[in-house]
Amino acid sequence: MDENPEYWQRLRREQENVASVQQALAQGITENAIRAHVAAGRWVPLFRGVLALVSGEPTASMWRRAALLFVRGPALLSHASAAAVHRMPGASDVGPIHVTVPYGSSARGCPGITVHRSRAFAHLAAAGVDPPVTGRIVTLVDLAVQRDDARGAMRFMTAGASASRLPGADIRKTLELRPPRRYRDALLAAAELLESGVQSVLEADYVTDVEAPHGLPPATRQVRRRTEAGTFVEDAEYDLPLGTLTVRLDGWATHRTRRTAYRDRKRDNVAELEGRARLVFGTEEVWTETCGTARVVARRMRQLGWQGTLVRCRACEHLPWP
Repeated sequence: MDENPEYWQRLRREQENVASVQQALAQGITENAIRAHVAAGRWVPLFRGVLALVSGEPTASMWRRAALLFVRGPALLSHASAAAVHRMPGASDVGPIHVTVPYGSSARGCPGITVHRSRAFAHLAAAGVDPPVTGRIVTLVDLAVQRDDARGAMRFMTAGASASRLPGADIRKTLELRPPRRYRDALLAAAELLESGVQSVLEADYVTDVEAPHGLPPATRQVRRRTEAGTFVEDAEYDLPLGTLTVRLDGWATHRTRRTAYRDRKRDNVAELEGRARLVFGTEEVWTETCGTARVVARRMRQLGWQGTLVRCRACEHLPWP
């Protein structure tokens, strides 16, 4: 093909100044010219047969683009590499670049590139995103499946979905249409918690470790309270015969600023004026004192007319019952 400077410049822009040797040759750039550019430091070799058409250190984005050119054929950035494109939890520019290709593809990886294969390849891509990348929910599921155990997968899913504002209903549909290779039940449970209004790992752990195993009734979550002092959102509320019990779950990482403390005081004052009972728990009570926390909640609920029975979970079935 004759050299076409306009096309070449457009290709460079579209591919973030990354190109394959074959693309350069197709533009009439000779092998000797390519070697001269590399020897002079004007171009930087990335993966075999792929070059950064700049001097200096290639960016992480350029390396990701180079991985797609190296693999050739249909391919999507995936896993931690896709998370980096989407700016999602689990993103990483350290270690190999992850690429997913259709099942049966002859594509191979190399040092620095890990290739995954999927029978559902045609349904994985994020619409309108360049470079080609798996969708945000698919990316989240792929990363959750890599956790060491089901509990870790569930917590990663909850945290990632909350941070990326991914609807639980959409996650559930994706899991049903494309069952993950492991942790399916745990990930579906995480999706259901997200649908119920859970918005953090701490809230999810409260449900799975405090509320459900001890027989406490399910709360209404993310209750919006509009008042003259502003709109406040309560993590969980129980409507009981003699009143409402509000349960707040305050992780230290999001409750350490003066502004947050100020809003919390306002929330307390509003609850007091409305006559709502309230309990506040942090990571210590939810993660290390689950059974004691359940007893505290049950005791306050009984004071408000709850007639249910507090259940012993596996962790407290052999302990003295106060």
